[in-house]
Amino acid sequence: MFDKAKKMWELQGKARQLQKELREMEFTGEELGGKVKVTLSGEQKVVAIEIDDSLMDIGEKASLIKFLGQAFSSAAKKAQQAAANRTKELIGGLGIPGL
Repeated sequence: MFDKAKKMWELQGKARQLQKELREMEFTGEELGGKVKVTLSGEQKVVAIEIDDSLMDIGEKASLIKFLGQAFSSAAKKAQQAAANRTKELIGGLGIPGL
């Protein structure tokens, strides 16, 4: 019983550590060779959106929205993968079955 409680305590500590690390990480998704960029925090909050001035002349709002969406998705995927990998690293050593 004590061993399970100890592992749960360690797990809570690792979870807090992971949250702190994710707050400090940033992930950028790019489209059109870097002309459209979306940067997210590890918590998947938008940090920055960059659009090259040359795209403002296009006048095609729908295309720009599409590329922003793709850049956002790319950044979100990177953030999710990093969180999953870091979670495995932090929790894997605890020897908790099923995690």
